Amino acid sequence: MHRLILMRHAKTERAAASGLDRDRALTPRGSEDAALMGRILAEKGLRPDLAIVSSAVRTRETWDAIHEALGDVEVRIEPRLYDATPDVIRRFVEEAEDAAGCLLVLAHNPGVHLLAMEYLSESAASPSVLDRMAGGFPTGAAAVFEVDVAGRCAYDGFLTPKAFGGGADD
Repeated sequence: MHRLILMRHAKTERAAASGLDRDRALTPRGSEDAALMGRILAEKGLRPDLAIVSSAVRTRETWDAIHEALGDVEVRIEPRLYDATPDVIRRFVEEAEDAAGCLLVLAHNPGVHLLAMEYLSESAASPSVLDRMAGGFPTGAAAVFEVDVAGRCAYDGFLTPKAFGGGADD
């Protein structure tokens, strides 16, 4: 793997009819922002070979919206990514190292945000990058990392829907 994209699902409704958090769907703005992020990733040449997606409704809907812009991508729906800790997400990344040149992991906060912060700390990212990421990981955002031959992740960008004309950060 030479590139990793850690992405949080897009904006969701506050509650699902079922009452289960796992069943919360995207809002109309969330669907628009997810489609926007798919286009941005494609325009920047960030097309994953493999996407590992949480099984929650909101992450699957986010994937459906971004997938259209990315073309043919192998996707794995993974129930263990729902509300996963950074360690669990990291294990999925490490297990996929040989499976893809570019890997996208689509999951939830706080796990995605905390793992991104860990990668930044491990790679001795600049204070300005650390400060920006410490400020939060809004819905629909994607942290991009270059991965070296030893599997170390170095910061390569942080993309948010708001930065490209989408919804407000949250």
